[in-house]
Amino acid sequence: MFNNKETFKKAFLQKLEMVHGEDIEGASDRERYIALGTMVREYLTKNWIATNNCYKKTGHKQVYYFSMEFLLGRLLGNNLINMGIWDICEEGLRDLGIELSELEPQEPDAGLGNGGLGRLAACFLDSMASMNLPGHGCGIRYRYGLFEQKIIEGHQVELPEYWLKEGNVWELRKSEKAVEVKLGGTVKVEQEGAKLSFRHENYDTVIAVPYDIPVPGYHNKTVNTLRLWSAEAAIKQLDFLTSVFENQQDILRYKHSIESISQFLYPDDTNREGRELRLKQEYFLVSAGVQSIIRRFKKYNDHLNDLPDKVAIHINDTHPTLAIPELMRILMDEEGLSWNKALDLTTKTISYTNHTTMVEALETWPVDIFKSLLPRIYMIVHELNERFCRDLWNRFPGEWDKISKMAIIAEGRVKMSHLAIVGSNSVNGVAKVHTDILKKREMKNFYEVFPQKFNNKTNGITHRRWLLKTNPALARLITDAIGPGWITHPSDLAELLPYARDASFQEKLDKIKQQNKAWLAKIIKDKYGEDVDVNSIFDVQVKRIHAYKRQILNILHIMDLYNQLQENPGLDIYPRTFIFSGKAAPGYYLAKKIIKLINSVSRVINRDKRVRDKIRVIFMENYRVSLAETIIPAADVSEQISTASKEASGTGNMKLMMNGAVTLGTLDGANIEMLEEVGNKNMFIFGLSPDEVLNYYYYGGYRSMDIYHSDQRIRTVLDQLVDGTYASGWEEFSTLYDCLLSNNDKYFVLKDFPSYADAQVQIDRTYRNRKKWLEMCIINIAHSGKFSSDRTISDYAAGIWELEPLIVK
Repeated sequence: MFNNKETFKKAFLQKLEMVHGEDIEGASDRERYIALGTMVREYLTKNWIATNNCYKKTGHKQVYYFSMEFLLGRLLGNNLINMGIWDICEEGLRDLGIELSELEPQEPDAGLGNGGLGRLAACFLDSMASMNLPGHGCGIRYRYGLFEQKIIEGHQVELPEYWLKEGNVWELRKSEKAVEVKLGGTVKVEQEGAKLSFRHENYDTVIAVPYDIPVPGYHNKTVNTLRLWSAEAAIKQLDFLTSVFENQQDILRYKHSIESISQFLYPDDTNREGRELRLKQEYFLVSAGVQSIIRRFKKYNDHLNDLPDKVAIHINDTHPTLAIPELMRILMDEEGLSWNKALDLTTKTISYTNHTTMVEALETWPVDIFKSLLPRIYMIVHELNERFCRDLWNRFPGEWDKISKMAIIAEGRVKMSHLAIVGSNSVNGVAKVHTDILKKREMKNFYEVFPQKFNNKTNGITHRRWLLKTNPALARLITDAIGPGWITHPSDLAELLPYARDASFQEKLDKIKQQNKAWLAKIIKDKYGEDVDVNSIFDVQVKRIHAYKRQILNILHIMDLYNQLQENPGLDIYPRTFIFSGKAAPGYYLAKKIIKLINSVSRVINRDKRVRDKIRVIFMENYRVSLAETIIPAADVSEQISTASKEASGTGNMKLMMNGAVTLGTLDGANIEMLEEVGNKNMFIFGLSPDEVLNYYYYGGYRSMDIYHSDQRIRTVLDQLVDGTYASGWEEFSTLYDCLLSNNDKYFVLKDFPSYADAQVQIDRTYRNRKKWLEMCIINIAHSGKFSSDRTISDYAAGIWELEPLIVK
């Protein structure tokens, strides 16, 4: 079908007619995209089938990666590149008068994730397939995603993300592989001989229907699977309910309550109903996924004892932790294994990645909600807690405080991270500093008990998506210089180091960067009506909006810079365009106020003719993968300014580094390892160290009010939050003001402000020396290969999953 552009053109025209009943002139771009996407998926199917048959025939071990998020982005371009047919399709379409670049935007970003957690999962799937590793994703098919963000009068407004309204050409519904998930009800315990039996009764049945998406590897035959589960009401139960409910509306409400499980990612959990829905989602995911895995395992294997040799289940953060009691439930209640055997097989099969050092971000569930929704699962977790605490008592007799801190159930709550540690064989952090904090501070007690479980696997990104596809001009420049080997062996990017001072290479790199900036500037002009100077420094902070990520530090500095320009219009600063993008959780009031502040400052500064040639502030709404693919190649400065010790790793820092941006950052997460690679001369580091931050938390000694009174710049910008400079009244930003002063600045924004401002001055000075700046850019690109997800997945496969590559013939 795709041997050359002539056979492609013929096949494309036929597909267009078959799918839409249109010829090339009558078809819309949307119809052309659907025809092309359908062709590509069908072309993938041969290798998809071959891959699954190979896995069945060989009995090779497979890993199943459970995640609440898979932030895929658009798949058309990525699939064309991995399949090696981009050029054929692009040239064939061009012969037909169609530009591939016009069809790609017709694909909506899949609404399956929010931030780094989901994008990491997507990168991992790409790397597993490209490295011939049998690995699959398991997630939820959210009908409306997280939300579509609109900025109205500076405020974030959340709208449903209708990414599935016209279907998804990449998915295949597998109704015959649906499973039942049981919620609520009661558990009847009976003695059957020497064993107890547990019968779940009076429950609500949810039908979990899988939708499979192919995941092709780069230039190989491997096509793994991302399986997404959709919640549907059981037809038999609906038939029964017609005799229970009084009218059709009641039945429809019940049907909606079932289907709501897979409607939205992260429903608002500020109320009980939202918390219950989140817990339902988490159990729905793991129950459907684990049931499917065990069903497949039993079909091709004789003995459950072989489960850990054939299956690895990895849980991405605490959301899928219920996989542990769910697997035990199946092994005990359905397969008849003893408690000890079930626990042994479960712990050998499941591994866990921790993504946060913040205690408040570690999931816990009220016992009353947990017990009523998941009665049998609660019984298993309760028994596991009892046995674990008994073991702790034998090891630490009399140390009730330590035991209570380590208990899985304590103070009326189920602690998911504790369950994940106890019920898995591996607990990994995602950056060296993050793992050290887990071992030495946040999870020190567990590390003392299970030292063999703890390990580090620094995050990575797929360079094929974030360089080869996102920045094709830069990718071509790199290939021309060092050859194409870096595409499959990203460590080969280090071969760029001799080019760091090469004038010709620098000139070409500079030209590519300017082209990328010009394209982004055009998008900003078209969408927001703002003219930005393509010769200015593009200073970028794009990520989820959160207090610890400190977008507020960035905007306070911009306010200070604006104050300086008002006092001295002739101030010699290099023109700067500050670009923000990111979503705030719907219930996160503080983060939404930060968005409002950024937009209010932007409105004032961008309207001031006196400074518009020196600074501009742009907030680009609805941050998503496709938008990131436009912003990141255009960035000069990468803002990675989270409070030291709070960002587990970060992956946006790696994407920007790989595209030639220079990092302005704290000693946090993977920034530290990036610094180890490129050296102090090629990053701008500021602020407190992780140890200094943690010492303040543990021993005190920090008073933000002291800084407010001693630093005139800080006092001025904070007063401007409440004096009407950027809002009509003091109430608008009073929450931010109180957070920084009355609440003692939890994330040390004011403490780090002076060194942050100094680093910004250093950026200004360095950027003026173009040769030096471009040298820094090239050094960053050259060292970015270490942060490829290929390296990360190789570490997981060897160090956790014990998974070997398998070449699909």
